[in-house]
Amino acid sequence: MARELFIDERRIADDSDCYVIAEIGNNHGGSLETCLEMIKAAKEAGADAVKLQKRHNKSLYTKAMYERPYDNDNSYGETYGKHREFLELDIEAYKAIQKKCQELEITFFATAFDFKSADELASIDMPAYKMASGDLRSIPLLKHVAKIGRPMIISTGGGSFEDVQRAYEAVYPINKEVAILQCTAGYPPIYEELDLKVIETYRESFPNSVIGLSSHDNGIAMALAAYMLGARIVEKHFTLNRAQKGTDHKFSLEPIGMRKMIRDLKRARIALGNGEKKVHASEEGPIKKMSKSIVAAKDLKAGQRIGEEDLTLKSPGGEGLEPYFFEELLGKTVKSDLSEDTYIRFEDLDQ
Repeated sequence: MARELFIDERRIADDSDCYVIAEIGNNHGGSLETCLEMIKAAKEAGADAVKLQKRHNKSLYTKAMYERPYDNDNSYGETYGKHREFLELDIEAYKAIQKKCQELEITFFATAFDFKSADELASIDMPAYKMASGDLRSIPLLKHVAKIGRPMIISTGGGSFEDVQRAYEAVYPINKEVAILQCTAGYPPIYEELDLKVIETYRESFPNSVIGLSSHDNGIAMALAAYMLGARIVEKHFTLNRAQKGTDHKFSLEPIGMRKMIRDLKRARIALGNGEKKVHASEEGPIKKMSKSIVAAKDLKAGQRIGEEDLTLKSPGGEGLEPYFFEELLGKTVKSDLSEDTYIRFEDLDQ
């Protein structure tokens, strides 16, 4: 079975460009207008998809957590519940976002944090579902979403390999369209905690599934490293302004950063080639100038037997014999006089 996944008819596979998800999350600050502006910017930057987060807060959180005081610089409400409700876009807003994404020709889907949210998203025909790292052990929720029958992308931050394997074994028999993302659930994590080589571990362990990276680090370089290790999905938090209010903005990419990351990822696929060593036309001029030919190190007389001191290597190349013939020429006899710097050719020597 090929390692490939289709989302909105976009093929994701080992030989494809990286599928880039601009994670808007809650960086819209509860504003549909801001969200639509962000989607337009993500499209212009070259992202394949934009993603939001859907929560039914009262069924997601315990009453104690919902009513917990939430007084900090990033708060949008006096309790955690009110904060989350302020940031939550309802299903009508999602329909408006869906319509805008169809106009812009960019894929839109969301993370389902709970059963009610998963069902709400299914009601508007999401093309894919993201499952958050926090739900890696939520087997009943993972199975519920798997049964919806759309591609699933599962982040694995904060989990052991056993947790990842358990989740995969729960989902895969129900839904073969599943991708696994390496993730470190720090916001942002230090580089020593990124563990990018886990991408190789996942590729070996889940050979039928696309592997990717959910990247919470600052910057764009780790996405490229992940692609080279075999990641074909990269999810990166996205913002219009890193200085905005909210916990996620500080490690999100602004449009220019997203554009550069996507540019480099596309270049990487092209630059990889097919593994065949070639000589390209663009190399011919520089290599002729830099490489060397065998020339006479001094004036040589007819009948003279060639010693090592009689030959040397000088640029440009391609005019006389290649340097790898040097030892083969030793001991041969010069047919006619040759002046210093003359390119040596086989016809100049007695065979």
